[in-house]
Amino acid sequence: MSQATLATQATEQDVTAEHHPLARIIDLERYPILERDSDAYRAAVEGVRQQLRTDGCALLSKFIREDLIEPLREESEALAPKAFYSDNNVNPYVTPDDPSLPEDHPARFFQHYTNGFVARDLIPEDAIVQQLYRDPDFQRFVADCLEEPVIYEFADPIAGLVINVMPDDTELPWHFDTNEFIVSLMTRRPNEGGEFQYAPNIRRPGDENFAAVQRVLEGDHTDVESLTLNTGDLQLFKGRYSMHRVAAAKGQRLCTLLGYAKTPDMMGSLEHTKRIYGRVTQQHIDADNQRRHDALMG
Repeated sequence: MSQATLATQATEQDVTAEHHPLARIIDLERYPILERDSDAYRAAVEGVRQQLRTDGCALLSKFIREDLIEPLREESEALAPKAFYSDNNVNPYVTPDDPSLPEDHPARFFQHYTNGFVARDLIPEDAIVQQLYRDPDFQRFVADCLEEPVIYEFADPIAGLVINVMPDDTELPWHFDTNEFIVSLMTRRPNEGGEFQYAPNIRRPGDENFAAVQRVLEGDHTDVESLTLNTGDLQLFKGRYSMHRVAAAKGQRLCTLLGYAKTPDMMGSLEHTKRIYGRVTQQHIDADNQRRHDALMG
C-alpha cells in the first residue's frame, strides 16, 4: 500500500473521529477509543487491563473532555432532586435478615443506608451520560478493557443507568454489586471525603469467604484500598467479588453508574430493586426466580 493511500486513510479516520458523537464527550487524545487498530488504542486498553488484573479496579483519569466537565456536573445536579432515597438498613448482600444464621454472621450485619438513586427512566435520552452509555464504540472499548468479546446494556429498565446521589455527610455502606462489573463516571466530586474504598477479590464464585468479610465489617481495613475520583474520571470495577463502600463526604457527591453485563438479560434482584429504587416492574417480578450462575448471595 502506497504512502499516499495510507495518508488518505489516516485523514479519513481523523475526519470521521472529529464528527463522531463521542468527540465532544471523551478526551480522544488521551483515550483514542475510535482507533481500535492503532498502537495507542492497544496501549490504553492494556493499561486498564493491567489495573483490573491487579485488584479488579481501574481508574481512567480525565476521561471526559475538560470543556465538558462543567456541563456534566450541571446535568447531574439538575437530575439529583429526582433521586429516591432508601432510608433503611441493609447488609452487604442487600438481602433480608435470616434469623437462622448466627448473630455475628456478615449477612446479619446491617448498616444505615441514606443514599439516593436517580433511575434510568428518569434520565433524559439526550443527557450526556445517556449518549455515552448507549454508544457502541464506547461499549466496545469497555468490553476490550474487560477482556470480554461483547457486553450488553442492562435489560433492567430502572437500574441500567443511574446517578448515585450522596448528600452532605452521608456514606454508601459496604456492599457487593449484583453484576460482575460496573462502569462509573464521577459527575460531581464532593468538597472533601467521599473516597471509594474496596476489599479486592474478597470472595469468588462458590466461596463467600465470610471470615474475611466479617473482619472488614468489624473495622480491619488492612487489605482495603482507597481511591479518590475527580469529576470526569471513569472507573471500571469488578464489584461482584470485591466488597466496597464510599466513605462519608462533605458536600454533595454525584456518580453515574453505567450498567453492562455479559448477557443481554441482566436484571437486578426483586429485593435489591425494591430497597434501593423504591419500585419494581413486571420484568423484575418475572426474573425473580432465575438462579444466578455464581451461587453467591445478593
